[in-house]
Amino acid sequence: MSFFKGKKILVTGGAGFLGAPVIRKLVDRGADPGDIFIPRSSDYDLRHPEACARAVQRRDIVIHLAANAGGIGWNRAHPGALFFDNAAMGIHLMEEARKAGVAKFVQIGTVCAYPFRPPRIPFKEDDLWEGYPEPTNAPYGIAKKALMVMGQAYRDEFGFNVIYLLPVNLYGPGDHFFEPEKSHVIPALIRKFVEARESKAAQVEVWGSGYYQGVPVSREFLYVDDAAEGIVLATERYDKPEPVNIGAGREIAINDLIERIRRLTGYEGEIVRDLTKPDGQPRRFLDTARAREEFGFIARTPIEEGLRRTIEWYEGARKGRGEG
Repeated sequence: MSFFKGKKILVTGGAGFLGAPVIRKLVDRGADPGDIFIPRSSDYDLRHPEACARAVQRRDIVIHLAANAGGIGWNRAHPGALFFDNAAMGIHLMEEARKAGVAKFVQIGTVCAYPFRPPRIPFKEDDLWEGYPEPTNAPYGIAKKALMVMGQAYRDEFGFNVIYLLPVNLYGPGDHFFEPEKSHVIPALIRKFVEARESKAAQVEVWGSGYYQGVPVSREFLYVDDAAEGIVLATERYDKPEPVNIGAGREIAINDLIERIRRLTGYEGEIVRDLTKPDGQPRRFLDTARAREEFGFIARTPIEEGLRRTIEWYEGARKGRGEG
């Protein structure tokens, strides 16, 4: 019998970029769609305890995906809101879930919680406390990391089954293409190159140099459907206090990513660099051994295939909005 069969599941952020594929994966693994509740922000402001208390009633599992999050520009513009919103949602939701007798709470963290200069590459979960996060990400990262501590404390004092997952940078269909202020690097680049191709623009401007102290800046990117699979597998199979990285297990230099997206979008103009903008953390690359060993998660989607699917989705979405 499926682990999810008959269980009442709350998925915050369930209508969003990551939430929609998580819902699909839950149903694929036996959850009844009628047993999955997605609280809408218009009805449930999860920054307030009374809204959280209503949302968690008669739920067996809570998967907390909802977040105020964005790229470097969003992080620089809204550090206070990022800290408060994410901390408040997680604190109140976890407390109300505990009081309501929820059996399992799945807290989604962030790679932004890792130190700016981690002691090793790839990042291991045990390195989370080895330094301060990259400054532009720190308010968001620390708010999320505090929820890991809360979950471990609640496990120790109350026996509350909280697990904490650390996804790396996500990308894929449904990302923040039409909210430029919230876009991370992949949707921002795809949008820029597609629009430049359509308008026959001579050049596209991208942020930063792609280097940090002479070394190429790199990132690890995880296709959103793979991230959803990792979250659902952990919900089903993992019940320990230690945090777990959810990643692709490979990295790509930002400058290589730029060239790859340019090629896949068919843009043939010039790339110019805005050196007044930051490059962010020098490298992000997760050790994914714990996820593989504990609940059998391995990312399946190659970056080239994931980018192709994402570009195809965006092209179709633009036409649907009358922009293409």
